[in-house]
Amino acid sequence: MAEQNNNGQQQDLNQLLKVRREKLQNLQEAGKDPFVITKYDQTHHSVDVKAAYTAHEEELLAGRPQPVVDGLDDEQKKEALNNDYNERRAIMDASPIEVSIAGRMMFKRVMGKASFCNIQDLKGSIQVYVARDAIGEESYADFKKSDIGDIYGVKGYAFRTKTGEISIHAEEMTLLTKSLQILPEKFHGLTDTDMRYRQRYVDLIMNQESKDVFIKRSQIIKEIRNFLDNRGFMEVETPMLVSNAGGAAARPFDTHYNALDEDVKLRISLELYLKRLIVGGLERVYEIGRVFRNEGVDTRHNPEFTLMELYQAYTDYEGMMELTESMFRYLAEKVCGSSKITYNGIEIDLGKPFERLTMNDAIKKYAGIDFDTVADDEAAKALAKEHHIEYEERHTKGDIINLFFEEYCEKELIQPTFIMDHPLAISPLTKKKPSDPEKVERFELFINTWEMCNAYSELNDPIDQRERFAAQDAAFEAGDEEANHTDEDFLNALEIGMPPTGGIGYGIDRLVMLLTDSAAIRDVLLFPTMKSLDK
Repeated sequence: MAEQNNNGQQQDLNQLLKVRREKLQNLQEAGKDPFVITKYDQTHHSVDVKAAYTAHEEELLAGRPQPVVDGLDDEQKKEALNNDYNERRAIMDASPIEVSIAGRMMFKRVMGKASFCNIQDLKGSIQVYVARDAIGEESYADFKKSDIGDIYGVKGYAFRTKTGEISIHAEEMTLLTKSLQILPEKFHGLTDTDMRYRQRYVDLIMNQESKDVFIKRSQIIKEIRNFLDNRGFMEVETPMLVSNAGGAAARPFDTHYNALDEDVKLRISLELYLKRLIVGGLERVYEIGRVFRNEGVDTRHNPEFTLMELYQAYTDYEGMMELTESMFRYLAEKVCGSSKITYNGIEIDLGKPFERLTMNDAIKKYAGIDFDTVADDEAAKALAKEHHIEYEERHTKGDIINLFFEEYCEKELIQPTFIMDHPLAISPLTKKKPSDPEKVERFELFINTWEMCNAYSELNDPIDQRERFAAQDAAFEAGDEEANHTDEDFLNALEIGMPPTGGIGYGIDRLVMLLTDSAAIRDVLLFPTMKSLDK
């Protein structure tokens, strides 16, 4: 029975699709092909119409008293309100606001000689009153044959209905695009999550919340640029195809450059090229761009994602902490309207000074273990075994510290917290702490248990950097596929001389998730990576 129902639904769908194509053919045969139209002049979006009409109404009807209905029976009250509406309408119609909008028809109700429809555009939707006598008999007949999803241009004037809804009285209806597919049922929108990601264009039509997220994403990136520009930073672009994909612990995607017959990789980071620019004398630089990491997909990871890195000469990781705290607070206030935001029902306060903890102090706080008293690699591995922390034989004490932090601490870091002073072993591009050469001047910001950024006092000693690259090469040979490789040109740049520098990288997608209260990274990527339906 279920199979019969499915077959019947498919037959009905095929018939509906066939009807839409027949309607298009009829329009084309009548010389009304919508696809030959090349432009349409919009004067307003839906919300602009409503705002303009409201302001005009307040100006023209200022001081006009409300009708007195006290003591009247229902019929008298109805007549009084109707007369008041007609008088107000006459005043407004005598000084009409002419508008021209364009968008997708999402609702239609035909009522003989007059109809209503809703047109949805970038900023929202507005009701349109379509009367045969206003647009003409032929045009009205064509409109009655229209389908939900068709794109229309509407010229007319704004008015307020008796129910109080600001609408457009159409004087001209122009079919701009004939929709040949059927949109999801309007009351539930596109609820299939997988299909929302695969057909984002339909998701944006049916789910205003999705559209709002991506509008806010654009605002976030705009405000990041404003913030950095006001601090004297210069935006730059660096290569995506590289011979040596360094700057992060990640597996790259490999490809081949046919013209040069060379194997190349897609970048996993922006770091090493931006540091070259610091060497060249560009003292404050940043880049917002896509990077590519050959890793799994989950709620916070996508193989290609947007990273921002910035580098500032003559400062250190303390300077990067101040910049980060200021920028996050600025973005929340500009984009969300408050330094207090809510994620998944939890209030996060970006207005208070961010907490600061060293990585070892965080482990001591949440796991009760003081790694400052752990003597060596073997003692660290013994602790890992005791606490059921999985590790590899190649791991050092520094690696074990990081594993303990991930296991015990990250889940506790809800409010903004800078985790500082990481082990040297997991920070190959970072300056050592002068007071403790086992640690480096590095921090990560955690909010809502997520790592939001990663920052260093950048290593500018070329001899030390060469030694650390050698250690990374050895780690790769030992099986660490995410290890860095020696980059001779970058070492040459350091030998020319890089000033003391602070640097930082931010995951833009994760930041957008936080500021839009989005559950998964796919909700903030217009076209996330999806497994092929053919697989």
